[in-house]
Parts: sequence; C-alpha cells; structure tokens
Amino acid sequence: MKVLLLENIHPLAVETLERHGHEVELRAGALSEDELVEALPGVHLLGIRSNTTITPRVLDAASDLLAIGCFCIGTNQVDLAAAAERGVAVFNAPYSNTRSVVELVIGEIIALGRRLPEKTAKMHAGVWDKSAAGSHEIRGRTLGIVGYGNIGTQLSNVAESLGLRVIFFDTADRLAHGNARRMPSLDALLAEADVVSLHVDGRPGNAGFFGEEQFAKMKPRSLFINAARGMVVDDVALRRHILSGHIAGAALDVFPVEPKKQGDVFESVLRGLDNVILTPHVGGSTQEAQEEIGWFVAGKLADFVDHGSTALSVNLPAVQPPVLTEGARIGYLHQNVPGVLAEVNAYFAEEGDNVTGEYLATRGHQGYVVIDSSKAISEAALDKLRSSPHTIWLRTYDAG
Repeated sequence: MKVLLLENIHPLAVETLERHGHEVELRAGALSEDELVEALPGVHLLGIRSNTTITPRVLDAASDLLAIGCFCIGTNQVDLAAAAERGVAVFNAPYSNTRSVVELVIGEIIALGRRLPEKTAKMHAGVWDKSAAGSHEIRGRTLGIVGYGNIGTQLSNVAESLGLRVIFFDTADRLAHGNARRMPSLDALLAEADVVSLHVDGRPGNAGFFGEEQFAKMKPRSLFINAARGMVVDDVALRRHILSGHIAGAALDVFPVEPKKQGDVFESVLRGLDNVILTPHVGGSTQEAQEEIGWFVAGKLADFVDHGSTALSVNLPAVQPPVLTEGARIGYLHQNVPGVLAEVNAYFAEEGDNVTGEYLATRGHQGYVVIDSSKAISEAALDKLRSSPHTIWLRTYDAG
C-alpha cells in the first residue's frame, strides 16, 4: 500500500511501515487543502501532525484512503465524523508524548518564577542584572491544573515531588493523585492558584474557553501556561493582563494560528513581552516522544490494514482481534441496524463456511465485526455481503 507521511514524522514510522511491506513517501511540511486534494489520490494511508487539516473536501478527493494516523495527541485537525462516514479510520498517540509535555511545563514554571527569560535576554545584550526582584522559588506555590487527563495527572505527580501544592479542575470525574485537591469550579481554582496550566482538549466547545473573564479572576502576579490548544486562549486578553502587571508571566507552546512549515514567519500579539516564553509547539518534540509516537501510530496503521484491528481508533468501532495464525479473516464495517450480524451469519451458513471467531463493536451509527474462518470464505457469501445495503466496506485478510 502507498503511505504518505507529512510534517517530519519520525523515521521509525517509516521503518515500521516499510517492514510491513508498504511504500512510504515522506514530506517535511504540512499541505494545504488544495495540495492534499491533489496529493491523496492513490494514497492508502496518511500520516499527519497538528498542522495538516483534513476536511470533507479532502476526504472526498482521497478515494483510496483507508486510514489516517495523527502522529500527535490531538485529532481536532481531522473531521472525525466525515472520516467515519466514509469508513476512514483515524488513529492517534494519546499517551506517547505525555512525559515530554510535562517536563516542558515544569521547566517553564521554574523559568517564569525566576524570571529567566528577562535574565538571559539581558545577558545576551551585555547587561549584568543580579537583582532578585520578582524572582521566587516554586516550592510551596500552588499549581492549578485545568484538565486532569493523561498530561494533567502526570504533571500533578511531578509537581508535587518538587514541593508544589496541586489543585485541579475537570468537568469529568477524575481521581485525585497524591495530595492534589479537586476544585468545585474553575473560578475556585483561579482564585487560589499561583500558576494556572491548561491541559484541555481541542473539542469545538473549548474554543475561546480561557479569555478576559478568566484572566481577570486569576490571582494578582500569578503565572499562566498553555501547552494544550491555541484556540482555547484569547491571546489579546492575555497580552492586556501581562502589560497591566496583573499576570506576572506566561508560557505558550500553542497558538490560534501557527506557521505551516519550518522557517515560516510566526506572528503573535505576545511577541516582545517581558517574562513571556513562546515555543513553537514543541511540547511533544523530544526525540524520545517522537520515536514513541512514530512506532505507536505506525503500528496501529499497520495492524489496521494487515489484520483489521481498529483498537484505539478515535472514530470507528474499536475491535482488537487476536493475531490470525491460520485460516482467513474478513473485516466488515456496516450500518448499526438490528439484524445485520444475523444476516452475516446466515450468508456463511448458506455457503457452508466454518466461522471460528467473531469480534464485534458498535459506535454510534456504525458497527464493525471481524470474522475468522477455518478457510477462505466463499465468494458467494462475500458477494452477498458486498451487495447488502448496510455495507460500508468489506475487506479480507489472510493468516501470517
């Protein structure tokens, strides 16, 4: 199968996919919608990071596309519903760069607390400023974590080990780690936190989640960190609060609009401000994280096309069948209506096919079943399935 990997995905992904017999093309940057429409015909597997957007128009042009691998945590750059409607599986790496993001945030908390951005800028300008004014230890300070998922909980654990007190707020029920305290509301967290760190996802409802009202409710001279999604923060409001002195410093790794490729100009209203750290979306950009992501997502793509596994797919029913050691297998994505599985089994029984295993899951309007048999399933049964009005796609796999 032909694979297109964009945005400098780690070479281990290439190695993994080529080892499974797939032809891989690498491109360094992201592609625009028009460029994707032109590039995707003939491509079976697509690998992207956060700067490539997959729209319904792109999916309509990608008639050969079977799956998309998001080599990152987020998937909001993909229209997941449109992909599911067309039977295109989407995979991501929800855990692989967690530690890297946490270490970046911890480093930023220390750097902002000690006002290191200003110190190093003055040193490079030849100014020796040894003043301790505005410089603080982080020990004993209160870290407020907004979003207590995979990254938020690990940040909580590491922060406590450094002597920070941890409070958190999440709209979902989350178990508190260590001595962390759950706050009843975002406002309660903002009133108490010396450092506010955002770790919410990129769902549409989170757009503009943190703006003028929230910054105004933060403690005077507190610190703000966003390593989540650029679209959740009003950067103009943040600039006002930094200039006024209400916010003592900020670190941002994500932005509402980001350059598409290396070397492009970066524009932000936060450029040039004192005690503000701006990094180019590198929270997960460590060699360790990128290697892990490359291996993990490439493995999910290979398992999908080679064995029919949809384990950890973010948009199709998740089925993880065992490795097929003998016989044959089909993967059948269908509309989730009553009686489909009975219909499938009736076709096999009519043709005398010997089913040895069935693995089934549903998700919304779709169902997915992986069926193993002792030998190749008869073409007559397969033809009946292909012609069913409930069929989205049908694929066959062999042992080995």
